[in-house]
Amino acid sequence: MARSPFIRHQHRVGITRRELLQVGYSGLLGVGLPSALAGRTLGSDADRGVQSLPAKPKQVLIIFLTGAASHHDTFDMKPDAPAEVRGEFSSIATSTPGLHISEHLPHLAKRADKYSIIRSLSHGDNNHLMSTHYVLTGELQPGGFFDKVASRDDWPSYAAACAYLRPRNDGIPSGVNLPTYLWSGALTWPGQHAGFIGPKYDPWQITGDPNKDNFRVDNLTLAAGLDVTRLDTRRSLVNAFNQQRDRLSNAAVAQRLTGEQDLAFSILTSSRFAEAFQLSRESDKVRESYGRHTTGQSLLLARRLIEAGVPVVQTNIGAVQTWDNHSAIFSTLKDRLLPPLDQGVATLLDDLESRNLLDGTLVMMLGEFGRTPKINNNQGRDHWGPCFFAMFAGGGVRGGQVIGRSDATGAYPVTKAYSPIDIGATVYQALGIPPNAEVRDRFDRPVRLNRGEVISPLYTGVEV
Repeated sequence: MARSPFIRHQHRVGITRRELLQVGYSGLLGVGLPSALAGRTLGSDADRGVQSLPAKPKQVLIIFLTGAASHHDTFDMKPDAPAEVRGEFSSIATSTPGLHISEHLPHLAKRADKYSIIRSLSHGDNNHLMSTHYVLTGELQPGGFFDKVASRDDWPSYAAACAYLRPRNDGIPSGVNLPTYLWSGALTWPGQHAGFIGPKYDPWQITGDPNKDNFRVDNLTLAAGLDVTRLDTRRSLVNAFNQQRDRLSNAAVAQRLTGEQDLAFSILTSSRFAEAFQLSRESDKVRESYGRHTTGQSLLLARRLIEAGVPVVQTNIGAVQTWDNHSAIFSTLKDRLLPPLDQGVATLLDDLESRNLLDGTLVMMLGEFGRTPKINNNQGRDHWGPCFFAMFAGGGVRGGQVIGRSDATGAYPVTKAYSPIDIGATVYQALGIPPNAEVRDRFDRPVRLNRGEVISPLYTGVEV
């Protein structure tokens, strides 16, 4: 299929179009490692027009609706549009005067004062893989073409950039993705790893259903009969062995192996991180409030990871492309997808607030694009990049507001359009990272991390 005419590739990092190493199954065991490099910026904030950063870095919790949820049937309904546009659902009032959302989101309707909705997100691509990369990194995929799989040419994910620019050595990784890895057959979705800054900054990837009674993360569990003392002894043996490898001491592979060993030991002995995965520590009441389903328990696990101090947590709602509803969209949404999302996200916002975590956590819910205004012949909606929505809460975001407006059919923004690069700038500001920070590619060339503008109305309530 021909490449989207909307995408204009720019070689901003000097990387050729030639595919190098495809990211494969190793992504499942990716570990974000601290870096000895400090972040630098390309010029001053004043020179670049970068808005002031928060006094204290926030954490970021991404709720990713993989496959792209329909804005028409959730947060940007068109009740006055023709039937083939407005669909089958009715809209209901929320706690914010004038804001109406889908009837199948009653819990979130009651909590509209806690979040802001952006209705004018836009980009020019309709391909799942390239669009996912764009949304989850804040930059176009270098050399992007239809269904270009993940590679080390890609831009770093938010968690990876955080690991690079905000290094830590306390046994807490900079990013965790859960509960599934986004792939399908030979296709591995880009935007899930560290891309061109290198695999040692890849976030942790958890694959397992937190709703199952036997859920556990083997990588964080000591082998039977192995206690911390014995682990320290084993570490001493490994260190002694490593000291004999003088010829390899300066090789990049050896350096990476040593770093991974250090992080593995620190995480294995970090009770704070390991205990976050022990959902059995939560009361039955709390677990039921989130919902005893994969969506609810994944969001509960995300809250526990935020509480443990992980800077960036991404929760994929469903398997890859779960929200890609080309047919039977209305029955799928109302019977299977929206009820658990409504219950889980509403409880998450309440729970974060009750634990005094909401103000310090930017919660962002979105997909990679929107859905077509017109319902197709299979009673579904197809891919649509020119207009889609996102929900933002916490981290200083003003609740109870709608930012941006789409046209009468939800096809295009009629107010200022925001793109994924602006999402990236907003995420990085929340993390305490200047969007214009410099990173280095695998050839040690300087690259500006992000070119967007912070979506300031989220914080000021004043649209430009």
